[in-house]
Amino acid sequence: MPVFFQSRAGRQCMSIVGLGITLWLLGTLLRFDDSLVSFMTHFRAYGADKLVLGLGIAGAMSFIYSVLRIADLRKEMELRVAAQAKADWTATHDHLTKLPNRYAFERKALARPIKNDEAEVEEWDDNVTIFSVDLDGFKKVNDLVGHKGGDVLLIEVARRICALGNADCVYRFGGDEFIIVAFALTAQREERFARLLIQAVTRPIHIDGFAVEVGASVGYDRWAEGTEPLEDAAHRADLAMYEAKSRGPNHFLAFETSMQDKVTERASLETRLRAAIASKDIKPFYQPLIDLKTGQLCGFEALARWAGEDDIHIPPPVFIDIAEETGMITALFEDLLAQACSDALTWPAHVILSFNVSPVQMEDKLLTSRILKVLSATRLPPQRLEVEITENALIQDPAIAAVILEELHAAGIQIALDDFGTGYSSLAQLARYRFDKIKIDKSFIATYRDDERQEKIVRAMLGLGRSLNIKTTAEGVEEHGQLAFLLQLGCDIGQGYLFGKAMPAAEADTFIRDRNANLASTA
Repeated sequence: MPVFFQSRAGRQCMSIVGLGITLWLLGTLLRFDDSLVSFMTHFRAYGADKLVLGLGIAGAMSFIYSVLRIADLRKEMELRVAAQAKADWTATHDHLTKLPNRYAFERKALARPIKNDEAEVEEWDDNVTIFSVDLDGFKKVNDLVGHKGGDVLLIEVARRICALGNADCVYRFGGDEFIIVAFALTAQREERFARLLIQAVTRPIHIDGFAVEVGASVGYDRWAEGTEPLEDAAHRADLAMYEAKSRGPNHFLAFETSMQDKVTERASLETRLRAAIASKDIKPFYQPLIDLKTGQLCGFEALARWAGEDDIHIPPPVFIDIAEETGMITALFEDLLAQACSDALTWPAHVILSFNVSPVQMEDKLLTSRILKVLSATRLPPQRLEVEITENALIQDPAIAAVILEELHAAGIQIALDDFGTGYSSLAQLARYRFDKIKIDKSFIATYRDDERQEKIVRAMLGLGRSLNIKTTAEGVEEHGQLAFLLQLGCDIGQGYLFGKAMPAAEADTFIRDRNANLASTA
């Protein structure tokens, strides 16, 4: 039955028409027309014929109106149903790829009830596997061909995934993440399908004359049929995907219980980190920078240190990575910089403070103003601050990075290129930006004696620094032989355990006094 006649208005119109037909049939059966003619003849003098004619015309018009109203209401109902269907489609589908979206997955796939009856469970699909796919390097594609080009790539990726034989249900969860529901896959076929997903996504796509490529990270897990919500399997597939992504592009992993434990531990660490930043439990430690020509202390590099529960030190890469991902890096940076600047005020005027800036912060247009605000509050002269920036930090958003470096230079702050030689385009960065110092990564210093090529690279980097009139710092100096090698090649500054490990502020003050005393005694 059409939807209109199931509605209240439809039922009312049907009642009116039915009543009219019923009255007409009753009149015919009871020969009401003969009685009506007799009535009109008998009371003609009183205008009965006109009254009956008027009532008849009114009844006919009412009937015609009812029929027309039925047609109008039916059309209106059909338009309303079509509009509702369009609204439902819009709410449950991605407008770009036309794939069902996260809401559709939640409303349809996750609506399946948990079944406890084994007989009922057997009726469900066998071996339902959820695959989570996230694109690697999608931002670079947007930077290369623009957002419209990025849209073209997403549409093509969606088409390729849908074309795979076992991709029974494909959803776009937003951004560059897709969810695939596949049926009846064995463990071996699950792994094969994950490989096919990566192969399909990573094939070059031609956009505006460019052959662009993206990577893919894939995680998957099997749904425990009828014993848990499908959402749980989707969550586990997501965890496996992020673990695969952490291992580099184009990896795939099946879910393992340890992944959930890792996420739980990370969530706990995030909570503790937030509290540690608020209570200023993370402290700057200072590693000496030594002028190799004079042997004098010329600066300290500030390094973040956090002693967690039971005085167990948490590695800086671990908590800094969490701070970057959660947005806590700005608060952590400002707090550590303020502590370090206050400590630096007690040092001799020629001793500079070297402070690291993360790649995430180099995308912050307010970075320079944040640094200057801290310098103003602590009264440390800008000339005594050196900012260390890695090569990777410069390639995230080169335009913003260029503005930040110019602002820092204009304020009198020195800039050092950290981990020189380990990034994508070291020489290109030297050509594009102006640096006061380059820091040779410790990996080159540690292996130069075992690898002749490494030795030549170190010689070349030090020679490049002299040619460009840029000071050079060698990191990871741990042996006297390394020191002699660097002195021979004219390296300006050394840093490493040979001179001193990272130490708290009180020990740094003692180090300064002892260093000055030793130099005075040997003078």
